Amino acid sequence: MDASNYRRVPLGVVAPRDADDVAAALEVCRAHGVPVVARGGGTSIAGQATGTGVVLDFTRHMNRVLSLDPATRTAVVQPGLVLDRLQEAAAPHGLRFGPDPSTHSRCTLGGMIGNNSCGSHSVAWGTTADSVRELSVVTARGERLRLGQRWAGAPEGLRTLVEGERARLRTGFPDLPRRISGYALDALLPENGADVARSFCGSEGTLGVLTEAVVRLVEAPRARALAVLGYADESAAAQAAAGLLPHRPLTVEGMAADLVPSAAALPRGGAWLFVETGGDSGAQARARAEHIVRAADAVDALVVTDPAGQRALWRVREDASGTATRMPDGSEAWPGWEDCAVPPARLGAYLRDFRALLAAHGLRGTPYGHFGDGCVHVRIDFDLLTAPGVARFRRFSEELADLVVAHGGSLSGEHGDGQARAELLPRMYGQETVALFARAKAVWDPDDLLNPGMLVRPHRLDDNLRFASLPRRPVDVAFGYPADGGDFSAAVRRCVGVAKCRTATASGPAVMCPSFRVTGEEAHSTRGRARLLHEMLAGEVVTGGWRSPEVRDALDLCLACKGCRSDCPVGVDMATYKAEFLHHHYAGRRRPAAHHSMGRLPEWLRAVDRTRTAALVNALAGVAPLARLGKRLGGIAGEREIPRLATEPFSRWWRERAAPAGAGDGTRVVLWPDTFTEHLSPSVGRSAVRVLESAGLAVTLPPAAGRRRARVCCGLTYVSTGQLDRARTVMRRTLDTMTPVLAAGTPVVVLEPSCAAALRTDLPELLSDDPRAARLASRVLTFAESLDRLAPGWTPPRLDRPAVGQTHCHQHAVLGDDPDRRLRAAAGLTGELSGGCCGLAGDFGFARGHYEVSAACAEEQLLPAVRTAPVDAVVLADGFSCRTQLEHLGGVRGRHLAEVLAEALDAESSAGAGAGPGEAGGAVPGAGEGVGSSAGPPGAVR
Repeated sequence: MDASNYRRVPLGVVAPRDADDVAAALEVCRAHGVPVVARGGGTSIAGQATGTGVVLDFTRHMNRVLSLDPATRTAVVQPGLVLDRLQEAAAPHGLRFGPDPSTHSRCTLGGMIGNNSCGSHSVAWGTTADSVRELSVVTARGERLRLGQRWAGAPEGLRTLVEGERARLRTGFPDLPRRISGYALDALLPENGADVARSFCGSEGTLGVLTEAVVRLVEAPRARALAVLGYADESAAAQAAAGLLPHRPLTVEGMAADLVPSAAALPRGGAWLFVETGGDSGAQARARAEHIVRAADAVDALVVTDPAGQRALWRVREDASGTATRMPDGSEAWPGWEDCAVPPARLGAYLRDFRALLAAHGLRGTPYGHFGDGCVHVRIDFDLLTAPGVARFRRFSEELADLVVAHGGSLSGEHGDGQARAELLPRMYGQETVALFARAKAVWDPDDLLNPGMLVRPHRLDDNLRFASLPRRPVDVAFGYPADGGDFSAAVRRCVGVAKCRTATASGPAVMCPSFRVTGEEAHSTRGRARLLHEMLAGEVVTGGWRSPEVRDALDLCLACKGCRSDCPVGVDMATYKAEFLHHHYAGRRRPAAHHSMGRLPEWLRAVDRTRTAALVNALAGVAPLARLGKRLGGIAGEREIPRLATEPFSRWWRERAAPAGAGDGTRVVLWPDTFTEHLSPSVGRSAVRVLESAGLAVTLPPAAGRRRARVCCGLTYVSTGQLDRARTVMRRTLDTMTPVLAAGTPVVVLEPSCAAALRTDLPELLSDDPRAARLASRVLTFAESLDRLAPGWTPPRLDRPAVGQTHCHQHAVLGDDPDRRLRAAAGLTGELSGGCCGLAGDFGFARGHYEVSAACAEEQLLPAVRTAPVDAVVLADGFSCRTQLEHLGGVRGRHLAEVLAEALDAESSAGAGAGPGEAGGAVPGAGEGVGSSAGPPGAVR
């Protein structure tokens, strides 16, 4: 599958290392009559990256910038090179590649050339074809050609064909900036330079296999400004777009309110144009943006010059390809008519007619896209699961094709025709021109070996639909999947293949998908895993059902970081899908040892607490032969150290402490004694009590939390190992214990981010039949949230030091970190925490076979950030896993924010009481207990 509605099963995949490999693969396939499909990132949305023969995957090896010449502003690239890597190479020279699709972080240059991709800056820099100078290709019959202007590299017979059809080529192609449909044979006219390379662009892998490209670079503006123009509706915005083109903007992008999660940062209106301007200075870029605002007839306007603010707004636009796959009511929407284009001056009228056609068919869709080029993206709520729905999909497609042609447009304005629209090309070009396309294909590929069924002699647009193989009845599952109507198939269908999970580097706070960034394997991306679950449900290729070893192996390296839950534009939640799969996969079967040793961790730690044998366990773990045996029996990686247990659990300390005067005043909160705080790092709990009480809150623990038979537990370790029946039992017992707290409506403060996330999401989704679960989830607050909401007038102690560390992946994905940012700023902790995942991820990094991947994840952002931090930096890590990873791999002590603030409070108290030098800094509550106790080697950042 690609990012389209289509699914075809290939015979195999080849990852060529060079042009010789490509030629060898083609020779074998030609000998056996096997079709060949060249594929980049697989983000095509019309089905052209799918095939039944051999798929050539260029992303694994042929993915480099071979050379870059700033003087001539050209670069030589391989087809598997991701666009962002080219932009990074060009940026130091003040250059960039002009076209920039929203999938720039994972789409490849080969795919862009195959589809003649464009992106938001095409009003300034054109399409990919405008940026191509020369192309090296291998034909299906093994001929190696170097394509360029003046018939350079033309296969035998092409020039004769074109010269006999000049009249048709001069009159049969619409004149508009986004004509991507069909073959660009008019580029071969003498007045157009007989440009064979340009005519090859947009051929969707049907003419030859690209092995190298010489591309043109453009000068990047030194500064940019973004004018956001508000209009009453999308038609008004579309009508205004063409009038802005004479002002030479860099972008004129449009989108409506129903694609914007929150319009708070946007000017008034129901639709907006994003108009970017450039300049040699910030003042010049801003002046140009303000000039456009004055020229625009907008309801309201905003000019943004702050780069971070611009990035945030552009992220809304780039994520539209994913968010558009869901209607406001949560129902599904699909591609198929994703990017047709009309002359920009006709866009407003076209959109009105398009809306009318949707209404006539009882369909819904939200147009957005490149309004300055007349190109519209839209996902429509087609019913592609039933025969009547598919029939309506066909009727609508035929009528919409006629509507686009009536407005002088192109069926494809960016992403190619593929299977979605090639069948309808006669409506745009007429039968004679389409027959000419077939003749051109025969010149290049006389055996019809390359991507057959695309563009020429196409498959029907309603064949090979990827939904046809899925079960029609809901699958019996444990989680509630509330956003998908309880249907696991619908949850899996969320993955539409836009492949944001395939990015090679995590940017900013993003987390998804750490295992793919380590392995580079499609099967270890969120998309790859979702596709395998799709095949498991289909039962045609993956035939083992829930017992499937293929799905098990792909999910084995899923860290359950939950990053996809927030970073995936369509909200795929692979952590939940993994837990669901493990639940069924091991039902009635022997589980891996790690599921017992770490999945049932709360039980083992409570047993140690009851018998008061923590010191003995620590001593035994310190004996190397016994530690090796224990790790082997427990399925734990031999490279890992066994965490030390606290000799005084947090709840025992709580019961025995003498509360300070006034500690019972103020708003009452319940502090959740999670397993990690309770048994492994109680200093975090003691520090939190110190800070919360300092802020005027009255801290209590859950009812009977100190009794042996009434401990609360979020169920996290059982969920992450797929022991969902046990998780529900534990969760129901917890709800029984928490019933008085729920009745009183008392806030519940959870210190461990992964436990807070489990209570917010896993609890209500596993116990959807118990209203208490949703009530408890709604009462959960993180440490920073509790201070932010319940003690807004409290001022934390000032540290005035840089901070380094990592936002917990579950916090990023489920909880959010805005309160944490405000709390750190108020305390004078400066700097940004890194994104990504620490790689330990609960039991993942401890399990045998995961150590190398776990360490590689930590080396991506966390460990480099700590190593390069200032010597006085505070290392923050609110998650026990993050602190443990820092300890094991970096020799550095990370601390929970509560510990840092408590130490500062004690330092202030000591200073106020006349403490001597050296006394104020040693008051961290609980120092010397648990994994977080190590101060690290001399010179380590603390």
